[in-house]
Amino acid sequence: MDGRRVTVWCDDEDLLDEVVRVAAAAGCELERVPDAAALRRRWPGAAMVLLDEAAARAVAGVRLGRRDGVVVLCRGEPPGTVWERAVAVGAEHVVSLPEGEEWLVSALSDTVEEDAAGDGRVVSVIGGRGGAGASVLAAAVAVRAHDDGSRVLLVDCDPLGGGLDLVVGAEQADGLRWPGLALGGGRVAASSLHEALPAAEHGEPALTVLSCDRHGPGPAPEAARAVVEAGRRAGDTVVCDLPRHLTDAAAAVLDASDLAVLVVPAEVRATAAASRVARQLGERGATVAVVVRGPSPGGLVGDDVAEALGLEVLVSIDAEPGLAAALDRGTVPGVRRGPLARAAAAVLEAVEVRRGGRPAAA
Repeated sequence: MDGRRVTVWCDDEDLLDEVVRVAAAAGCELERVPDAAALRRRWPGAAMVLLDEAAARAVAGVRLGRRDGVVVLCRGEPPGTVWERAVAVGAEHVVSLPEGEEWLVSALSDTVEEDAAGDGRVVSVIGGRGGAGASVLAAAVAVRAHDDGSRVLLVDCDPLGGGLDLVVGAEQADGLRWPGLALGGGRVAASSLHEALPAAEHGEPALTVLSCDRHGPGPAPEAARAVVEAGRRAGDTVVCDLPRHLTDAAAAVLDASDLAVLVVPAEVRATAAASRVARQLGERGATVAVVVRGPSPGGLVGDDVAEALGLEVLVSIDAEPGLAAALDRGTVPGVRRGPLARAAAAVLEAVEVRRGGRPAAA
């Protein structure tokens, strides 16, 4: 928040407990003030001001001036006096807790993220056939975006994929996986996700992984959508690994993506299988880029795949040296150089072109 905190003046301890709980869910830092003098110093620069009825009455008497983002809080049905106090201090909302918890979480989440550099970008990666290497490319794209300075959220939407945390060496890291993440269809702050989820060991800014577990269900559509939207609002790069057979959750993520990357091994059968996947993506209106992955046992080249799929090939890459050994060690391949690094750079550049931004440096 660039130093801007939500300021709260609330002498009702039970109500304050509710506010603290809601702020924690939103990933929001509160600064409590005890009186009007302390509030006066923070009034102009606070990201938001939360007042109980007694505080609102006091503020109305000291003439602090009008400002946006003032909310008066109460418990239960708001009495008429609360509305009077709210009008007197120029409050935008009166919120009753716990009934208005969802609205307040959303408002605080937006406050946390309002100073983000801009809208984030969302990339989905999907294999043209089983074993095409979509998870590996998704991890490489995430690492490349991280190395370019972006905060990254790497999201696993394939419950049968074995866990994307294994690909980036985060299987032992503390944090929640999909089965333990209780999200409905509401808003969540990206900062809360980055705190609650495992982080791959790639330094700052965060490269956070939301993985399916070896047991338990994958994401629900509402939860998957909430995670992707949180990352986008916060200015993150969100990279999603989708299953070939689109689940409802995968379809929700695809619909929110700037670009869908279809990974196709340079083989005739793989290309035939990928044509069915490409048809699914096209039916949902996705913008599709194709990455062709060698080696080709029969001499198939990118132009052949492009013609068969009716799609433009973004990049064709050779086999990644030492890929199997790197994956067994939990090391993300292609971090610095090599075919995967080149493909990852091409994907991120294509996203920027799609979004109307300046192409990323390769």
